[in-house]
Amino acid sequence: MTGRPAPAVLPPSLRAWLGLIATLAAVVVVVLGVLYAGHDESGTVDSWIVQPTADSVRPPWRHVAVVVDFLGEPAGAAALVGAIVVGCLLLRRARAAVFVVAGVGVTVGTTRLLKSLVGRTIHGESNLSYPSGHTAFATALALMMTLLATGRLGAGRAARTVLVLSAALVAGAVMGWAEVALGAHYPTDALGGWCTAMAVVPATAWLVDRAADGRADAGRREWR
Repeated sequence: MTGRPAPAVLPPSLRAWLGLIATLAAVVVVVLGVLYAGHDESGTVDSWIVQPTADSVRPPWRHVAVVVDFLGEPAGAAALVGAIVVGCLLLRRARAAVFVVAGVGVTVGTTRLLKSLVGRTIHGESNLSYPSGHTAFATALALMMTLLATGRLGAGRAARTVLVLSAALVAGAVMGWAEVALGAHYPTDALGGWCTAMAVVPATAWLVDRAADGRADAGRREWR
């Protein structure tokens, strides 16, 4: 006996759409990275939206921005991820737990690599800004949680796609707003972070499913 197979973290009905979105997001990340490589000031698009400074917002909204920002800091992010992983394990969804850890790890690693490659800075040469790691983290977490939730729903493909994209957009927008409001990033940094997560998470989900299904198939062959 091998037990009931674990549900895929990337629902088959969403693979085509999310694959297309991931490809487009990757293109945006590259284009923005090329446009702002080595820059140390806001671009034209950034100026249209807001000129980021340390006091772009005043209390009480500044306090909200600080709290949101904390959720993307190492301590806040670790607490969120840890709670989600524990919840997955309590529900006996080991594949989902692996997906969350891998998704966050790959997203954060990708943003750090891109920051070094692009070299865009804000408020000094040591503050690499593109893409926004906080925005990428928040988007990735929301995207992963919605994927795991919709995988257990009976909704149709269109409804699932709308739910997944809406959750990712809201989370990315809120964290992106906080980063820009606190003067930590340019608006295009936030957009780059959002697109980084949208490109990385579906690919990570597909790889986790492939690896898990491969191990399951190997286990079934051993039982025969």
